[in-house]
Amino acid sequence: EMLRSTVREFAEGEIAPHAAQWDVDHHFPVDVVRQMGELGLFGIVFPEEYGGAGGDFTSLCVAIEELGRVDQSMGITLSAGVGLGANPIFQFGTADQKERWLPDLVAGRALGGFGLTEPDGGSDAGATKTRAVLDGGDWVINGSKAFITNCGTEITSLTTVTARTDDGISAFVVPAGTTGMTIEPPYHKLGWHASDTHGITLDDCRVPEHHLLGKPGEGFRNFLTILDDGRIAISALAVGCAQAALE
Repeated sequence: EMLRSTVREFAEGEIAPHAAQWDVDHHFPVDVVRQMGELGLFGIVFPEEYGGAGGDFTSLCVAIEELGRVDQSMGITLSAGVGLGANPIFQFGTADQKERWLPDLVAGRALGGFGLTEPDGGSDAGATKTRAVLDGGDWVINGSKAFITNCGTEITSLTTVTARTDDGISAFVVPAGTTGMTIEPPYHKLGWHASDTHGITLDDCRVPEHHLLGKPGEGFRNFLTILDDGRIAISALAVGCAQAALE
């Protein structure tokens, strides 16, 4: 309840007065996202060794609910930033991958994207058509992703993408700005206008071999595990919206 009170005060003071205008302008408020990081919201569920609070998943859902009560766009930004951006690195990354990327993601200084959905496959991980082949110590990735949250902001540090390999479906960390990865123009959506959402094109996109996330062929299973938490977080976001409507 202390956390709920803190997040509600922040949401009503820093987000609610501006949410309508951000929606009209399709504006992603990076400064407010950084404030959310300073408040510790992106680190609630992560261990202290990475700068987190060592809290539980219910606490994260309370924070998402309170943000969603005033602005769904900022609620999904937190939900995706934690569950889809940082969590895959935390759950399946090597020690080096965690050391490199987790501290900034946990602190809200950076955001990560989750490149699963494809134009022909919805969120069906098994329908992945993007491919990756190993070539001279690099993975070369070709394909496209659709409706990827937090992949095109000025503080985006990486997007984790799934691709078919000889072992099945594997996952890869693609840092922002990698040659061959094009972030497409933002979607014209019917809602969540202040949430950052783009398609991604991967055209001979090369990442080092050690950017494989998890074991080869386990990307399908690992991403489904990530989505289990994500579905609960989205329910919390919906509860916040319903609470606002009821009030």
